[in-house]
Amino acid sequence: MHRYLLNISYIGTTFRGIQKTVNKLDQPRLDTNSVQGCLELALRVFRPTNEIQTVLSSRTDAGVHALHSTIHVDLERYDGQPYALTTLTGVLNRTLGKQRLPIRVLSTELVPDTFHCRYHAIGRTYLYRFAVARNSPVDDGKLKNRGYEAFIPVEELDRCYFLQAASFDIERVRSAARLFLGIHDFRTFMSVSRQKGPSRDHPMFTVRKIDEINIRPGHSLALNAHAKLANETYDHWEIEIKAKSFLYKQVRRIVGTLLALGTGKIDEKCIYQMLTIPSKNSWEPRILLAPACGLYLCQVHYRDRDPQQDQSS
Repeated sequence: MHRYLLNISYIGTTFRGIQKTVNKLDQPRLDTNSVQGCLELALRVFRPTNEIQTVLSSRTDAGVHALHSTIHVDLERYDGQPYALTTLTGVLNRTLGKQRLPIRVLSTELVPDTFHCRYHAIGRTYLYRFAVARNSPVDDGKLKNRGYEAFIPVEELDRCYFLQAASFDIERVRSAARLFLGIHDFRTFMSVSRQKGPSRDHPMFTVRKIDEINIRPGHSLALNAHAKLANETYDHWEIEIKAKSFLYKQVRRIVGTLLALGTGKIDEKCIYQMLTIPSKNSWEPRILLAPACGLYLCQVHYRDRDPQQDQSS
């Protein structure tokens, strides 16, 4: 038996999330509405002698994308030898491509059987992309005439959150982002989890440390004439957040809070209260959860390690 680490990326629009659904009352079945289920189906091509069970390093919800995530899986070849890593990567990508699934295996590594992709991860970086219309339809007849909703570049469909507001104060957002840095009880910023258990509301579970929040200008993914029009119409921004781990929907709640501040729906005092009085009852109802389409898992970080780079077949 050999353990493999798969470095993967995917567009989450058509998936219910990365994690497969397991119903103990039903017969075992593949959940092809999840990224994990599709990968397990693709791994069947290699016909290992063991049951295929992948392990996730990170969980993303419906509509959230990943530029880099990881899973590990144990595979037993009929002759006991490891699979060639380049073969694993190539065959998996061809299999996923034939099914028109927006999942790519970036690379495959042979790792010790003690390696765990989730528990050995030392950090995760998320990126949120959003674009703010430069002028409100009330202020700019041209924008109103061509239709704010009509002009979203097709290249950006489900890849970015397009925001319309009479005004947006990015410097205020940058300043307030510092409030989230460091160690806090983020209970207010955790959506109700589908995972039940008495410890989920305990401070030992809801305390997290945010290492970095970087807010910088972004750019449109549009091409040709669409790119010119996109840059004339919108200011594009990126919010990058780094931490060891995050609570359920914590990143989208933080981003939604910052966007609400930037548009003037809330003030800094509101953010301070939500951080210092951690409770699901402290959540400000004027804040909208940032849509999933703008969120990307950018990187799962590990310490330098020396995986077995065995390319034998």
